[in-house]
Amino acid sequence: MGSKKKKNRKIVPYRRPKNLNVGMIIFAIIFVYMTFSVYTYMKRDKVQFYEVVDGGIVNEKDYTGIILRDETTKYTDRAGDINYYVREGKRASVGTSIYSIDETGSIAAFMAEHPEAGAALSEENLSDLKKQLTSFSITFQDEQFHSVYDTKYSLEAQVLEYANFNALDNLDAMMGQAGVNFQQVRADQAGVISYAIDSYEDLDVSQISEEVFNRAAYSRSITKSGQKVPKDSPVYKIVTSDNWSVVFPMTEEDAAEYQDSTSLRVNFDGKDLSVIGDFSIFTGTDGKTYGKLDFNKYMVQFISERYVQFEIVTQKVSGLKIPISAVTNKTFHLVPVGYLAKGGDGDDSTTGFMKEVYSEQGTSVVFVPATIYYSTEEYYYIDISDGNELNAGDYLVKPTGANIAEEDAAPDEEGETEAETNDAASQAARAADNGGRFQIGASASLQGVYNINKGYAVFKQIEVLASNDEYYTIKKGMRYGLSVYDHIVLDASTVEEGKLIYQ
Repeated sequence: MGSKKKKNRKIVPYRRPKNLNVGMIIFAIIFVYMTFSVYTYMKRDKVQFYEVVDGGIVNEKDYTGIILRDETTKYTDRAGDINYYVREGKRASVGTSIYSIDETGSIAAFMAEHPEAGAALSEENLSDLKKQLTSFSITFQDEQFHSVYDTKYSLEAQVLEYANFNALDNLDAMMGQAGVNFQQVRADQAGVISYAIDSYEDLDVSQISEEVFNRAAYSRSITKSGQKVPKDSPVYKIVTSDNWSVVFPMTEEDAAEYQDSTSLRVNFDGKDLSVIGDFSIFTGTDGKTYGKLDFNKYMVQFISERYVQFEIVTQKVSGLKIPISAVTNKTFHLVPVGYLAKGGDGDDSTTGFMKEVYSEQGTSVVFVPATIYYSTEEYYYIDISDGNELNAGDYLVKPTGANIAEEDAAPDEEGETEAETNDAASQAARAADNGGRFQIGASASLQGVYNINKGYAVFKQIEVLASNDEYYTIKKGMRYGLSVYDHIVLDASTVEEGKLIYQ
């Protein structure tokens, strides 16, 4: 048998044609683009903006003053245990029982044996104590820790006074039946009672100096009910008039600011009280300047206090409220108002100026549109940035015929503006006006902000009416100025005129 030759088979692998995955390529391109966009967005300096609001600024300055009143200190003519029957800050008429003196200590012994003779605090009493604590917590400052002890003594005295006052109705009868004798002291003049005694009851304006404002040297004593007092001790004081004064030290700047004022509005810290007082300035015994505020009501609310903190509120100015950081200054060319022209043949509403242009064929005049940033009775303010068609040294001519613009160039406010105070620039501009030709050159600066309503920075002029540490109040309704809800750059130093804004 013959054998068959086996055929050699060579296996050749099949190569598939390379097909591009268009979808993956597009996805990769989109991914790269998005990654780049996110990266550039994250790296881009973002400009913060502020929305202009309607409002005003109330300027407040903090002061510490000393209270002067018509007060008389009363002394006891005997020694013994004292008990008070009139609350702090209450008005007493002539003949009212103010306190009693127990020379033998029998009252204390009687009260210990008969606790029913005392009386619990009423809801009104507790409410008054809570108000005093709330007022203290609101006005407390770490650097005035000494006020903690003053408040503590006042509260202790007030609690004892409430208890004694509430028990007074039945105390006389019960002790009379028990044969306990004690001496009651009655008011010999009408007024408001206080038990806070210091060394300034007789202080008046003629004795004011810097020393009386040294709180470190100040001391105040409050005699408590049940306390043993020696003869001739000060036990209470009576204030006979509702008229009172607050005297406070002033700086030279304060004196200059308030020298023409005859009254001032003040807010007292922690009292929720705003009141107008008659104001005057005087010189103390040390030659320094002091202010004096006179009031004829609310004396009772400060009966236990000698020093008081308050704010002087200046007049509130209304307008638009913007942050100080948004304000910058920019320099502009001055062009006389008579040179404003209409574009084209006069039918165009675009405004600008007629500029002389020089060529080989001679001199011609062309219309150049321009943005007006501010105007006065004499001048328009136009931009002098590089790249503008109007530059220093160019000559303008007065328009004639249909090209004369009828725009009213009245200033935003009567009188001289801040920009007009640049006398040298005004004089230079007038000198450049020669028989219908004007050479651009004189300049003046304006204060303003960058408006970004259109997506890029546009300078808008402002006029500041009032300011504090954070905000300006600017004039509302100014021509070429800002309006409520406009968006402005929060920090003017971060942008330039015409810069695109990415928010």
